[in-house]
Amino acid sequence: MKAILLLSGGIDSPVAGYLMQKKGLDLIALHFANTKLAGEEGTEKCRKLARLLGIRRLLVIPFDEQQAEFVRECAHKYYYVLMRRLMLKIAERIAKREGASYLITGDNLGQVGSQTLPNMVVIDRATTMEVLRPILCNDKIETIRIAERIGTFETSKGPELCCLLGPKHPATKSKLEAIEAEEKKLDVQKMIEDACNAMQEEMIDNACSGKP
Repeated sequence: MKAILLLSGGIDSPVAGYLMQKKGLDLIALHFANTKLAGEEGTEKCRKLARLLGIRRLLVIPFDEQQAEFVRECAHKYYYVLMRRLMLKIAERIAKREGASYLITGDNLGQVGSQTLPNMVVIDRATTMEVLRPILCNDKIETIRIAERIGTFETSKGPELCCLLGPKHPATKSKLEAIEAEEKKLDVQKMIEDACNAMQEEMIDNACSGKP
C-alpha cells in the first residue's frame, strides 16, 4: 500500500517514514518548502533524506504565500493549527490522486505548540484519511537514536527554519469552531488548488541509498 509522508528537514519525520516502511508501506515524500523565507536548505535536506530512506519520488510544494496569508488574515495564535490543517488537506488531495491510503507525519506529542492533544484532534478533523503518527509517544532521545542508527541524524540535525512566521505564544487548546471561523477568512479551496498546481515532482536517485 502507498502512503504520503509529510517530510521536513528535521529529525522526526524521516524516522516516522522509516518505521512505516518497515511495516510494508510504499512512501511518496511530500515537502512544503519555505524557499522565500528560509532558502533552499530545507528542500535540499529532504532530497538527502529521501535518498537515505530509499524514497524514489519527492513532491515539493512552495508554501511561503500560504503561510504569509495566515499571518495577514487570521489570529496569529492559531497559525500552527491552521498551517497543519492546510497541509493535511493538500496531502489528502495528492494522496487521492496517487492512490495512497494513508498520510504519515512525524508528530510527537507535546513537542511543539501544535502537537498537544486538543490541537491534534482539531488538526485531524481537516481530513477524512487515516493519519499515521508512529513516533507520537516517543521520547526524543529514542527518536534520535533511531535516526542515528538509520543514518538520517547528521542530515536532520540543526535548527528547522519552517516556523519563522509562527507566534511566540501559540494556542495549545484550540477549539474546532474557532479554527473553522478563522478558515472562513480565507479561500481555503484556492489555497489548496494553488499549492497543487505549483507542486513539482523530483525523482530521487537511490543508487547509493543508505537505507538500512
